[in-house]
Amino acid sequence: MDANSIITKLSEPLNIEDVDFRIQSINKGGYATILAYKDARVDMNRLDAVCGVNWQTKYELIDGQLFCSIGIKIDGDWVWRQDVGEESFAEKTKGRASDAFKRAGFRWGIGRELYDYPLIQVKLNPNEFKIEGDRVKPTFDLKLREWSWKAEFENGKIKTLQAIDEKGVIRFDYPNGVATTYATEPVSKSTQSTEKELPWLNIMDKEKNFTPQWKNVVEAINNGKITSVNDVRKYYRVSKETAEKIENQLNHINV
Repeated sequence: MDANSIITKLSEPLNIEDVDFRIQSINKGGYATILAYKDARVDMNRLDAVCGVNWQTKYELIDGQLFCSIGIKIDGDWVWRQDVGEESFAEKTKGRASDAFKRAGFRWGIGRELYDYPLIQVKLNPNEFKIEGDRVKPTFDLKLREWSWKAEFENGKIKTLQAIDEKGVIRFDYPNGVATTYATEPVSKSTQSTEKELPWLNIMDKEKNFTPQWKNVVEAINNGKITSVNDVRKYYRVSKETAEKIENQLNHINV
């Protein structure tokens, strides 16, 4: 197998089942930022599947920093790509060696599409987070590990990404503009949701910045996913003023 074929196969998007998700932060408004990442096992499996036994690793300290190099045997010669590892404060068990290995895997294209994932922000339900002084923490009611994720790719780039919680409720839906909504009804009963059960669509937050919800709606309009105010009302309560803003966005697209 030549170098181009190897890199192409290594760079194929990871199966969504092989991608892990964890909470990066939660603000006091209950918006959680979620990170998508891979673990070392994913890199090992991809290298085994593509290269068989023709790959190896080596580690070295350079100026006190731990570097991992992944070598792949191509046309009888070893080709190396390396990167440096860092300590992780979010996961104490993850060492520099594992981090360096995964970063070297990125150099070969393994999971590189993760860099193109959209910003994942989810509006948590009140029972899913708590505020302790200046810190916001998830509660045991936030069962992120039980959520299921679905993704579609086009030309190696992510096209759609959806998260469904343990109750069957859509919690994130890119690029359809349904991200950061409260959990209300399971997917199978979504058409039974009433306007009273839905959150308000706010355009601006207290700091006069555009809200994540509004940004998602505008993006969905630009992508042709939303074609009327009624499309938005499936997921949000919409005031008269906001409805006018939506109509203006739609009219701008249709000009």
